[in-house]
Amino acid sequence: MAEGEEDLPRDAKIVKSLLKSMGIEDYEPRVIHQFLELWYRYAVDVLTDAQIYSEHAGKSAVDCDDVKLAIQSKVNFSFSQPPPREVLLELARNRNKIPLPKTIAGPGIPLPPEQDILISPNYQLAIPNKRPAQAVEETEEDEASADLNPSQEPKADVPQHNTPQRVSFPLNKRPK
Repeated sequence: MAEGEEDLPRDAKIVKSLLKSMGIEDYEPRVIHQFLELWYRYAVDVLTDAQIYSEHAGKSAVDCDDVKLAIQSKVNFSFSQPPPREVLLELARNRNKIPLPKTIAGPGIPLPPEQDILISPNYQLAIPNKRPAQAVEETEEDEASADLNPSQEPKADVPQHNTPQRVSFPLNKRPK
């Protein structure tokens, strides 16, 4: 035995011997701990399910049939079988009956139709109408004072409302 193997628990020694029997000689030491954690978690899950099945059946203790049922349900839940070859061949035949669309010969790389591409503009920009800060201050001062100076009058070309101006781009609708 190796020098570090004497202080290993019995379960760790079993995992180590399983790895060795499978021809795995070189692995990190934490692999044993990971297998032990997986092993313990699986055992706890199966026994918990077996206890639930036993209680559901009205039994006072868990028996072998409950454990078998729990293992079978765990296998059915965890692993699934691929469909039979005949089913896959039938699906392939049905799918391959539909011909591929004709390609449009043209210069460059062929692209999908306009409604199917992701690079078309599909957004809207909101551009707010900003009044110059100086004009806003002057307008407030004008309301406060009675005599107006010609240099402090608000400009006529600046709009007085502060609603944002919307710019939109057309979104192409897909034909149905």
